[in-house]
Amino acid sequence: MALFEEEPRKKKTVHEIGQDLATLSVGELEERISLLREEISRLEAEKAAKGTTRSAADALFKR
Repeated sequence: MALFEEEPRKKKTVHEIGQDLATLSVGELEERISLLREEISRLEAEKAAKGTTRSAADALFKR
């Protein structure tokens, strides 16, 4: 065993919208559901931040 041998890297889970789900295990489905929920939360947070910025801009220009 080499001194600086790299540990095997876990392949990053990527979900493609519309992909065949029949080949995925229940565990893989749960992992993807969790990842997608996290991504939805991230998207909603960004949407809210943009809405706040837009509201502030609208208020400024509607004096």
